Amino acid sequence: MKKIEAIIQLSKLEEVQDALGEIGIDGMTVCEVKGFGRQNRHTETYRSGEYTLDFLPKLKIDLVVGDQNAERAVNAIIRSARTGKMGDEKVLISDVKEAGCALAT
Repeated sequence: MKKIEAIIQLSKLEEVQDALGEIGIDGMTVCEVKGFGRQNRHTETYRSGEYTLDFLPKLKIDLVVGDQNAERAVNAIIRSARTGKMGDEKVLISDVKEAGCALAT
């Protein structure tokens, strides 16, 4: 099994979800995160004031898939999350040796 972690733009969530659904992957966890990279600082104007933001809002998607589906899932994420701008998707893949599920009784 593989764990896939992807950092994507906020506006790309629905496209990524649809692309994963098309290949039969319908479960994931999504968290709002902030980060920065090569794009460095970002300036925005709010109520006539100019503010510099060091961290930009992003989404982090986590999913665990079988080895046979990992490459297809990564390709679907990259294809659907790409904007063509700096700060596009980042995808990390790691091995999962064991997984379990806690059931409520």
